[in-house]
Amino acid sequence: MGQVMSYSLAAEVTEHIEPLIPALRRYARALMRNREMADDLVQDCLERVVSRWNQRRSEESTRSWMFAIAHNLAVNRLRQQTQRGPHLDIEDVHESALVQPARQEDRIRHNELMRALEALPADQRAAVVLVCVDGLAYAEAARELEVPIGTVMSRLARARAKLQRALDGPLPQHEPTRP
Repeated sequence: MGQVMSYSLAAEVTEHIEPLIPALRRYARALMRNREMADDLVQDCLERVVSRWNQRRSEESTRSWMFAIAHNLAVNRLRQQTQRGPHLDIEDVHESALVQPARQEDRIRHNELMRALEALPADQRAAVVLVCVDGLAYAEAARELEVPIGTVMSRLARARAKLQRALDGPLPQHEPTRP
């Protein structure tokens, strides 16, 4: 936070937290079950303690406050690790471990999409491929197809509607409500 700690405040912080560091390390190792992760946790905890020393309630035990910070940091890290999955260095992983075959539903959906795309008129299919697959801007696709930009836009609109109907079925028609 860019603030310089006074010498007396630094001495106070050091006096209170230095004797607790060995216990904090043991606690972090018990929480994280990994020496490197525990060391990182201790470092981050100490940084937070020092940077927020003025937020500590004077009647509160420094040990309890510091261990609560370590606990909260550990819980957040373990939660993130669970959501992300295990960390693997890309160099240590064989390529086959990174590739997964498509699920059956994905293959079916892909085949449906390809059939629907093939069923489009050639001009609409070309517009979809140029804009949606190749990533061309409308103006670039218009130049490529040698048509006005509005024609590309209308072809895309019609093609998207046809693809939507082919993949999801016709949109349900709502019956008018009668009083």
